[in-house]
Amino acid sequence: MRILVVEDEPALAFRLQQVLEGAGFVVDVAYDGEEGWHLGDTEAYDAVVLDLGLPKIDGVSVLQRWRAAGRLMPVLILTARSRWSEKMAGFNAGADDYVTKPFELEEVVYRLRALIRRATGHAQPDLSCGRLRLDTHAGRFTLDGVPVHLTAQESRILSYLMHHAGRTVPRLEILEHVYDRHFDSDSNVLEVLIGRIRKKLGGRMIETVRGQGYCLGPDGAP
Repeated sequence: MRILVVEDEPALAFRLQQVLEGAGFVVDVAYDGEEGWHLGDTEAYDAVVLDLGLPKIDGVSVLQRWRAAGRLMPVLILTARSRWSEKMAGFNAGADDYVTKPFELEEVVYRLRALIRRATGHAQPDLSCGRLRLDTHAGRFTLDGVPVHLTAQESRILSYLMHHAGRTVPRLEILEHVYDRHFDSDSNVLEVLIGRIRKKLGGRMIETVRGQGYCLGPDGAP
């Protein structure tokens, strides 16, 4: 899953990036509202962490522009402002959740996971597809109750497919959501990694839909 962090305090932005990457996310960082607005308007993100007090363009204005342009990714507001009227302005602009500074970094991780789940139609932290289960809190996969050992890249790919199980996901969409914006989309690394995941899952759980993409389904019988 790919996250955009828009935060003008370099130390806090760095800590957020470290914690989120440690939790398995791919993270892009912007340090002002103008850059953040541009990235959110042109790149594919599963969620955004957005500070309100930004230089160049304030956070509320950034969010209003995204929503006016039809950008629907979940947005978690970071704010040092404690007054309800200021928080309400964020919600009215299209925010999905907020945390008030200072906060625990792990709280941001949990809130983002919940926002992403709900945005893809999942209410519970455990996602299931046939014999396969994903504990989104721990980032662990099990098959028939047995842990599936995946690399970080394999885990990001399978997690994205689990969140969109039953839907044919285009190749480019997967690449946009599991790699940063500098990744070479012409590389065949995705096909290689899908092949490795298939071997670890067994059966035919990940189907290649010719000319369209990949679909994760429950047909996991060896």
